[in-house]
Amino acid sequence: MATKSLNTLSFEFKSSAPKSVVSRSLHYGVVGSGDMEVLIHQQPLDGVTKFKVVTPVTGFDKVWEKVLQRFVEETGTSNAFFEINDNNSTPAVVNLRLHQALGEMKTAGHE
Repeated sequence: MATKSLNTLSFEFKSSAPKSVVSRSLHYGVVGSGDMEVLIHQQPLDGVTKFKVVTPVTGFDKVWEKVLQRFVEETGTSNAFFEINDNNSTPAVVNLRLHQALGEMKTAGHE
């Protein structure tokens, strides 16, 4: 039986209006069918936000890039490293989970 490897993608974005929305590390979500988990780490990155995406899906690099770039622009996220472990999430779910993770950080008093 052939083993299917995971696709690892890396992205970097800089918001045109950066804010300090990430103040410490946070884990949000669970990897399950059609869902994903997000691990967020505050890092001194000169205003840049970095993403590492591990997904079984191939051929959607540009879609991931657009969704993540829009998220950074909408939120002003800066100086953060996001690790996303995906299991076939749609772009809408990716966007939702990222916003929920930031919301959880605010609720938990981590912002």
